[in-house]
Formats: sequence, structure tokens, C-alpha cells
Amino acid sequence: MTPTLAQLRYLVAVADCRSITGAAASVFVAQSALSRAVQAMERDLGVELLARRGRGVDLTPEGARVVRLARTVLNAVEAIDDIGTPHGGDARAVLTLVTTPTLALDLAADLIAAFTARHPTVDVRLQQHGSREALVEEVTQGRSELALVDLPVDKELSTHFIQEREVVLISPPGSRLPHPMPLRMLDGLPMVLPTPGTGRRTEMEAMFSCLGVRPLPTLEVDERLAWVTGVTDGRGSLIWYRDVVSRAFGSRAETRSFTPPLLRPVGIAHARRPLGRAARAFIAQAGHKAPVREPVR
Repeated sequence: MTPTLAQLRYLVAVADCRSITGAAASVFVAQSALSRAVQAMERDLGVELLARRGRGVDLTPEGARVVRLARTVLNAVEAIDDIGTPHGGDARAVLTLVTTPTLALDLAADLIAAFTARHPTVDVRLQQHGSREALVEEVTQGRSELALVDLPVDKELSTHFIQEREVVLISPPGSRLPHPMPLRMLDGLPMVLPTPGTGRRTEMEAMFSCLGVRPLPTLEVDERLAWVTGVTDGRGSLIWYRDVVSRAFGSRAETRSFTPPLLRPVGIAHARRPLGRAARAFIAQAGHKAPVREPVR
């Protein structure tokens, strides 16, 4: 039996959220209903699509192939649906997207450009806030429909995984640190850090605790420009996304990957309520560009 569009949407949601619970919340169906739909598709196709692991799931090789095809099908259906959308001068929709200045530098700009090229009747209004907590507040209070944000976020929000971004160590020139940088060598390292009590600092402290390291805070500040000047002035090293290094620092700092690599998931978050047409189309567009995680054979 041919899978239904609903089944394809559910499977793609599982691939994006990497959990049945998160997927069900993102498509506004009961967890049991989503599970039954995916299991029925597995029976009809005669293959296992998901490998269950604890509270999460991974795609099987067959599942990864089906997800790739499902994204293509759903993308085509969305394009067909758009044919019925009025394209007159007055028929414009507005989508408000909120993100951090860091993600606005490249990822948000790329996603918006691709989306508006395909949906020219939608005006995307990008707002920026300096902290993830502020982004969550914006979508929770309904001032923004979508947030492009580091994951995970508040469990009361629905999320859609987009991609993983590498987090690197940025140090003043001449730091004489190994490359790649063992995580254990963060112990005692002079560092530029967010101020204590902020969400980002709390996450860093939790990571340091798990690693058993205690960096030496030499500058504690939340303004991104101060992060840059703190590094270039030789105050200490900074943990940040590789993608923003060249724009923010140029050749004024040294960049090192960590070993093992340090990766951070980024996704789209929204309140658990029905989304407008433009928001649903934006998530579909962003998800279509997201890489499918191929399982190790």
C-alpha cells in the first residue's frame, strides 16, 4: 500500500525531532497515533524504518532513503498547493522570525533568502534578541511565530531540527595550544565567558562540570562585540560557532576544533498551537535543506 501524505509527514517529523514524543508534538497529533501510523507504514513497506533506542530513535538505512524521498514528495505537494495562492499585489502574508545576532549572520539570512525566492508574496520580518531565553519568551507570548534557536529549548515548545554547527575554540594569536584541542585542556584556560546566571553561562558550566574542567574566567560579558575584543586584546579564549569566526575575527584570532568534536544542534521552535500557512511553509523549506543523518552500517 502506498504511504499517505500524513504518514510521510510523521516520518519526516520523527527524523527531524529524533523522538516519537517530539515528532508528535511538532505535528499536533497524539504520540500513539503517530506511532501507529509509522508502524503501519513499516508493515506496508515490509521494512523497518526506525531503530528505537531508549527514549529516542534513529533512522535505519531504509528509513533514511524513505525520508529523503518523503521530503521531495512533501516539497512538491507544497509547491502544488501554492498554485492556488493568490498572487495579487494585496495578497501578502507576514511571517515574524526571531533569532540571535549570531544565527542572523548567516543561517537565518540564507534560509530567508531561499524561502522568499520561492514564496515572494510572504514578507519575512527578522527580529533579533541577544539570548535564547528572550527568543523563547517571544514565541511563547505570541510576538513571533517562529524562532531560529540553539537546541534544546523549553519542553513546552515544539522544535524542528535543522542542522548541527561546529563549536570551536577561538584564541588570541600565539596561544600555543594544540590543534585539535582536547576538551580536558580547558581546565585552567583563561576564557571570555557570558555573565554568570545567564542561560548560556549555565549551559557552559554544566558542560565544564561534566568534563571535570574549570576554565579561568578573565572577562564575563554578554555583548558579542565585547567577546571579539576580549579575544583580540588577549584577555582569553572564546567558545563560539566556527561559521562566524571569519566574519567576526578575520585573521585576528586562532581557531581550533575540539577533540572529540563539539557540535551544537540548531532548529526552529514555536508554541504548541496551529501555525499559519507561511510558518508551515518556512519550516518545510528549512527542513528540506536539513541533512538526513545516515546511520552507520
